[in-house]
Amino acid sequence: MRYYFDWAATAPYQYKADNIEQETRQNDFIAHAFEEKAFFANPSSLHEEGRIAKAALEEARKRAADLLDVQPEQLYWTSGASESNAIVLFSLPLKNSAARGLLFGAAEHPSIRENAAVLNKLGIQTAQVPTESYGAPCVKTLQKSLKKHPETALITIMHVNNETGAIAPIEELVRSARNTAKRPLHFHADMVQSPGKTPFSLKEFDVDSASFSAHKTGGPRGVGLLYLKKPLIPLVSGGGQERGIRSGTENPLGALKFCAALEDSLKKTAEKDPCAGEAAAQALFKGLLSIERCVIVPQERCAEDKRFSPYIVQAAFKGIAGETLCRMLDDAGFAASTGSACSSAEKKRPVLEAMGVDSKTAFEAIRLSTGWSTSISDVEALLDALRNICAVI
Repeated sequence: MRYYFDWAATAPYQYKADNIEQETRQNDFIAHAFEEKAFFANPSSLHEEGRIAKAALEEARKRAADLLDVQPEQLYWTSGASESNAIVLFSLPLKNSAARGLLFGAAEHPSIRENAAVLNKLGIQTAQVPTESYGAPCVKTLQKSLKKHPETALITIMHVNNETGAIAPIEELVRSARNTAKRPLHFHADMVQSPGKTPFSLKEFDVDSASFSAHKTGGPRGVGLLYLKKPLIPLVSGGGQERGIRSGTENPLGALKFCAALEDSLKKTAEKDPCAGEAAAQALFKGLLSIERCVIVPQERCAEDKRFSPYIVQAAFKGIAGETLCRMLDDAGFAASTGSACSSAEKKRPVLEAMGVDSKTAFEAIRLSTGWSTSISDVEALLDALRNICAVI
């Protein structure tokens, strides 16, 4: 039997075509599209099949906009959050302004961190916003960074950290950044881990852009969303799809599946249904505290700490390398990871390093992430496995 504790990398796929067909049956046009198997067509084509695919794509956009409480014209389909992040970051070289600098959180995902390095090679000034020991920047550190780097035009801060579950106070950071700069700033938020893990509001956050990815919510891979309060000028051009922001043939069926997954995850978060996995997540955290060799990262985190999503926990086990522990768990039937799957080949842990975690603890740390279908019995099995491993190594 296998147990899955790597939801932060990819949530188990929940939605098949027949589920989507059943959910969209109330919409005659979309139901017709499923019946006619018309989603093979290119949404940019002018023939009937293309028009059906285009209509389905726009229906998905409207549905996503309703869920996120934004306007449909503010949403753009992409291949995933990495591309969404890149579209925003690489608009910087085209800004017709003396201020073209980038400030990014020290604990960001590689799709931000590595692209910041590329921008720096292109002559764009970049700098990190230091993170607090719990894993996210605070208002004071952002204010200091802005004053130190007056050339800043773009700020990007992750909402829910993919390795630790730390929640950044985005609404406060945005308000403070605008008041400190006293000039136009573009504030971007990587919100890949937000749906299903903590409540949020794009309107209340007042961000200029945000990125989302379907496979983090139980939807298909290869589909993402970019929210833009106002259009920007992208660096990459092509066929002009998505109103010129993201060229390339769109995926209507994937977009509809994303909407179904997004709707489900947002509903579970809003209801705070213990059956959605929150009780299991809390049980995991408290169970880890009972293991003598386990150290929660950061150590200041406590049970039901509101600064963290309960669904992502970073923990180190004294005397056991993180990679070794993950391999032993895998052999025992448990899927876990040492950090971001996008940088699994790296030996360093930049996020933990930015938090001030010592190198030994970072070397021994693993990430355990849960979701709505994680059960208490799954957690108990994992805790037993960890105790057994600690007893023999």
